[in-house]
Order: sequence, then structure tokens, then C-alpha cells
Amino acid sequence: MTERRSAVGVRRCGRPLRRSASYECPSVHRTGPDEADRTDGQVVFPARRGRSAPPGGLTGGMSGRQLIVLGTASQAPTRHRHHNSYAVRWDDQLVLFDPGEGTQRQAILAGIAIARLTAVCITHFHGDHCLGLPGVIQRRALDNRSSGDGREPEPLPVIFPAEGEVYFDRLRTATIFHDTSRAVPRPVPAGTPERPAAPPGVVAELGPSARISAAPLSHRVPTLGYRIDEPDGRRLDPALLARCGVAGPDVGRLVAQGWLDTPTGRVTVDEVSRPRPGQSLAVVMDTAPCEGAEELARGVDLLVCESTFLHRDLELAQRFRHMTALQAATLASRAGARRLVLTHFSARYDDPELFAREAATAHSDVVVAHDLLTVDVPPRRSS
Repeated sequence: MTERRSAVGVRRCGRPLRRSASYECPSVHRTGPDEADRTDGQVVFPARRGRSAPPGGLTGGMSGRQLIVLGTASQAPTRHRHHNSYAVRWDDQLVLFDPGEGTQRQAILAGIAIARLTAVCITHFHGDHCLGLPGVIQRRALDNRSSGDGREPEPLPVIFPAEGEVYFDRLRTATIFHDTSRAVPRPVPAGTPERPAAPPGVVAELGPSARISAAPLSHRVPTLGYRIDEPDGRRLDPALLARCGVAGPDVGRLVAQGWLDTPTGRVTVDEVSRPRPGQSLAVVMDTAPCEGAEELARGVDLLVCESTFLHRDLELAQRFRHMTALQAATLASRAGARRLVLTHFSARYDDPELFAREAATAHSDVVVAHDLLTVDVPPRRSS
């Protein structure tokens, strides 16, 4: 099913169009296939060199940067919504956010291999955001034992609010199993709603194109929000390369060492390239509007935000420190977020169109999530 639009200009349910796999110069690291990179005829390289992502991301023919919604329910699952949980494909990284109950099965339905996870991020330890963690860790352990390739499994960082470490320990050891998951706890101070911790900044570096940062949010328990950023880089300009007489294998040498001696003199990378903005994605779950949420959402390409309530129930949202659809859209608009994904819905609402219409009054690009929806990160901003 292709993407559709309602009368209020809001993106509706349905799978985005698949994109064909892209090709790249083998001597140049490509940091994220998207429309801007593929259609402008320019070769991309990042600020730092590193391992290339496979063409099309983790699965052939798909965008390298996507949100996969595994569940959208808050507090308790319903007939149509699993506990909220989200996977993010980011080139050769696969990050799982808030594995609620049933995450392991939802991952199977979505084609997400838990063995491929490179990080897990937990915003807080209310059950709808972490009850699936035991299954994820135990499945990881099982896959590590049965791989049979003789290689040492990669460590799996699990990032969470430090104040909830006792709950992480209980979840990890909830049942008897042989723990070969290599899950590595990464507790990060969040503070309390009354006295939030100082923003911890970068909490994980996942390769050259994925930097995870965190900020405290304002919920009833210690809570963190997260953001994935690709560092800014530069894009080679074919016209400037031609003007300087650089072609063929010399392009790779220029990128590798940052300069190249030619018959007419030395050419540097900056002389034949233009700035290339990095892409970004933020996850803002259970919180009242707060400074940390704005910090995470500022200028982000894709904002995944809770909208537990409609604005007609603002009193409930304030009492339980959640956001309404209107508040989430206002946050996205004020922060300059390009695309907003609404999720984490209360079971009291059956009609997702209500969230769509409310959010559309404050933001022009809104996706109302449903279970197993895939949302592409918007194409790279022009420099």
C-alpha cells in the first residue's frame, strides 16, 4: 500500500514505498542512502572514515534509515495495539527503544533480527517500556550460542536511567537461562522531575554515522529521551573535481588522505566539496512538555513522540505527566522537527484520525503510528 494523505494533509497508515538498493564508489564511505544523495549525482563521504553500510541498509532494497514501529499502546496492550516498542535501522546499526511486553514476537513479524541489535535504549522502567527486555536478552543469548561460527559475539550496550538500575537487574535475571547475551549495562543519570540531572550529552558512539545522546525528561519517575545524530560531513562536487582535474582512482586517494598533488598543484578535499548536513532522529516518550524534550527535538529530521491523550483530556495529561497530540505537534513545530510520528496512545481512544486532526493544527508533516508501520527518515536537508 502506498502512502496516502487525508484532507488535513496528515500522513496515514500504510507501508512507505520501498526504494531500490544504491551503489557507491568503493573508496568512499557512504553514510546513508536517501533521495538527495542518489539523485544529485554527487559522491558522499563522512566527517570520519569507517565501515561502509551495506547497500540499501540492513536488508536489500530498503532505506538505510528507518523507524519500525513494533507497538503503540501505552500502559496496557489492546486487541489492536501491542505495548509500545520501536526499532531504528541506521545504516549498519539496529537500535531498539523501549521493548514493551511482546517485543520479541513483534520483532519476528516485522523482520527484525534481535541478533543484529547494536544497542537498546530504555527511557524509564514503567512496564510498558521494559517488560519485553527479558525476552530480548534471552533471545540474544540463544542466538549467540547457536550461531556456531566461532566468533565472539559483539557486546550489546543497554542504556537506561541510572536511578532504575535495580529494575534492570531484576529484568535481566527474571528467569533461569544461560546468559551469553553480552548485554552491557550503561546507566545514565536522569534525576527526578523536580531536580533533573544535567544533560549527559553523548552516551554511545555506534560507528561513524550514529551518535546517541540523551536528555532528562519530566515524567513521574526518572526518565530519559534519546537522539541519534549523524555528524555533519562534506559532499564531493563533480564539477569542482573536474575543474581541478581529479578523476578516477585519484578521487579515492583524495578522500583517503584529504589532499592530492596534481600537475597544477595540491588539491584539498575542502576545495572540491560542499557541506553535507547529518541526519537525526529523536525518541521522546512519557513526559510533560519540558526543556529536555525541546533539546532532543531541536532541528531533528524525525521526531518519535508520545501523545497519550487528546487535548480535550489535558487535565489527565498534566496529572500523569504525559503529552497530548497537540502538545507533541507544538513541540515539533517550535523545535523545527521535520516529521512527527505520534505514538503511545491511551486505550480510551479508538480512532487514530482524532490524533491526526489535532496534531495537523500545529504541524504539517504528521504520521499517526500503528503497529508494524515503517517510516523513513526524511531525505537529507540541502546544505
